[in-house]
Amino acid sequence: MTSPDLPLSVTLEVRDRCLCLHVQRAARRLARRFDEALRPFGLTNGQFSLLMSLNRPEPPRLGDLAPFLGMDRTTLTAALKPLQKRGLVLSATDKTDARARRLALSEEGRKLLVAAVPAWRAAHDAVDAGITTTSPEALREALRDLR
Repeated sequence: MTSPDLPLSVTLEVRDRCLCLHVQRAARRLARRFDEALRPFGLTNGQFSLLMSLNRPEPPRLGDLAPFLGMDRTTLTAALKPLQKRGLVLSATDKTDARARRLALSEEGRKLLVAAVPAWRAAHDAVDAGITTTSPEALREALRDLR
């Protein structure tokens, strides 16, 4: 039951206008699609992104990786634990700052990513093909603007 100070029209306005709601709904749908595509590799879409973010010449510090992935340090640390337990991620003390940790893909982690990338590409091609009201690149650009 609606009240005079919160009429149904406000609910409909939020439903139709709220970017946060629309982005969250789309993110959940995308996450499910990519989770399904990556399931044969024992990865979630978040784990795939985290592992892929470690594929660089110089191992990043944990503190630099968290903002890149849009996560806080505590959440990133928790997300890393199962990947480290599986032997996919290595952690070492930073040579210039003993308080910092550097993260790197293990050889097993690198091999898993190599195997998973074709499934990720196929899922992404399907998602891109389903975007019909704008170009996938325009959508990515708009989402980058939200940062």
